[in-house]
Amino acid sequence: MYHAIVKKRIHQLFDAVNRGDAEPVLAGFAPRFEHAFLGEHALGGARHSLELTRRWYQRLYALMPDIHFTLERIAISGGPWRTLATAEWTETNSGTDGVRTRARGVHLVELSWGRMTRLLICPDTTLLTATLRRLEASGNHLAAEAPLVD
Repeated sequence: MYHAIVKKRIHQLFDAVNRGDAEPVLAGFAPRFEHAFLGEHALGGARHSLELTRRWYQRLYALMPDIHFTLERIAISGGPWRTLATAEWTETNSGTDGVRTRARGVHLVELSWGRMTRLLICPDTTLLTATLRRLEASGNHLAAEAPLVD
């Protein structure tokens, strides 16, 4: 039963992100958490504060305003005191230059009593880096900014 609840909540969070609303994700973090995105680029690095994580989502939407995730598979293990969830997804976006891209990736989520203590986003970094370079070349200078890290 608990795993079904977690799975439903993950669907709800991805639905919110697909609508351009990161606030439900931010509200789901524990007081101490890590939000990390693989890679050395404008979206890479790790954050541990809500303010910096909110700015990260603002940057994501400024680079890829129509980003959309389709969940392919969710796996849940553990009890409420320490839960690990993996969400495999396919992501599409048009970027700010209108070029449509498609990539696969995985979110790893650690939960403690229903609150996220760690969110690790593992995209196809080769495709993402190419997208960011293309966006920078088209004039979106956010694509070349330093990562938001603390």
